[in-house]
Amino acid sequence: FYLRLCETCLFCFNVMTMAHFLKKNKSKISLSLLHSGNSSGDFNHFPGDPEFGDIIQRAEQAIEGGVFPERISQGSSGSYFVKDSKGKILGVFKPKSEEPYGHLNPKWTKYFHKLCCPCCFGRGCLIPNQGYLSEVAASLVDTRLGLGVVPKTKAVYLVSETFHYNTIDRAKSRGKKYALEMVPKVGRHFHRVGLPPKLGSFQLFVEGYHEADYWLRRFEAEPLPENIRKQLQSQFERLVILDYVIRNTDRGNDNWLIKYEKPGEGEGEKVSCVCVCAIQIAAIDNGLAFPFKHPDEWRAYPFHWACLPQAKVPFSQETRELVLSRLSDMNFVQDLCEDLYELFMADKGFDKTMFERQMSVMRGQILNLSQALKDNKTPIQLVQMPRVVVERRRTGGQGRVVTLGTAFTQTFHCKRPFFSSW
Repeated sequence: FYLRLCETCLFCFNVMTMAHFLKKNKSKISLSLLHSGNSSGDFNHFPGDPEFGDIIQRAEQAIEGGVFPERISQGSSGSYFVKDSKGKILGVFKPKSEEPYGHLNPKWTKYFHKLCCPCCFGRGCLIPNQGYLSEVAASLVDTRLGLGVVPKTKAVYLVSETFHYNTIDRAKSRGKKYALEMVPKVGRHFHRVGLPPKLGSFQLFVEGYHEADYWLRRFEAEPLPENIRKQLQSQFERLVILDYVIRNTDRGNDNWLIKYEKPGEGEGEKVSCVCVCAIQIAAIDNGLAFPFKHPDEWRAYPFHWACLPQAKVPFSQETRELVLSRLSDMNFVQDLCEDLYELFMADKGFDKTMFERQMSVMRGQILNLSQALKDNKTPIQLVQMPRVVVERRRTGGQGRVVTLGTAFTQTFHCKRPFFSSW
């Protein structure tokens, strides 16, 4: 409290000093200069994906035109529907600073949940405030494995009045705009005039999907045709592979989606085309994945899809042919780890030691998954396998410098959480 008070007093002193200077230097200013610094376009560059870059540009133009992102009421963090100038939803933006335990989370009750009842809230196996990286990394893993169940997700910068900013940031923005209006020569030297852009994950919005629980109940009452059932099973297995590799700790039937077009509901003869998949799955909300250790404290964070009938069916030959050759190739796994390293290291709070622990868990998951695919096991048998950690062996160095070699050590994680169903 006293720190905030001192910061406010210092800011007020600066404003008073600036106001005294402004009285002697009044002049006019153009509107184009007034709005400089409000855009986040200087931060967002996607040369390898112009289509995604175009979507972000449309979102930025909509925000500048007054169509602001809309906060989503569900969830335990600040997340927003981002729209284009016509009001159509383009994607979901989740700022890093508004994550469940972020310092600007508008849903502040989550912080007290963690303090007062750690056995029911919080995940001690995850690195705090890395949810946006987990979202982007899940999309990267999905792409590398060719699964196609995660909507494209990338890290972007956006700024909007509807985002949750503290009082000082908003006061600074108003003060700089006032200074820019009064003394343009001084205002031109400001690095930024508007609110600061927020870094977060931007996931493309998928249309026509419902929560999995909705369709699964419908399928119980109205069984699917055999060809559609096989499509659902294939898509389900891809979801299983994704969640198991990234060790998703938050996969319920409310945060993966199903899109189903019944025969005859499409565009005439196009529905009967063999190449069209009538049923598709979208794996959203991947922000609570990539733990640095297996859950071993209070809760086990099980995969809720393990209770479904589809989890009792062995992995299909189609799925094995899709991913087994990649997962069994240590060069592919190492390349995947290096790609994730390039992604995670961009975060200001990056810790290489903790990242290596995250990758050790992921390598263990990949090892188990490869063996399960070779042994023709089912998803439920997969999650019941002993938990494995595959660490890179440390080699000698000079002084305190320790390097990581190319050899690996496999260990079993035997400690179980207090509440465990596996």
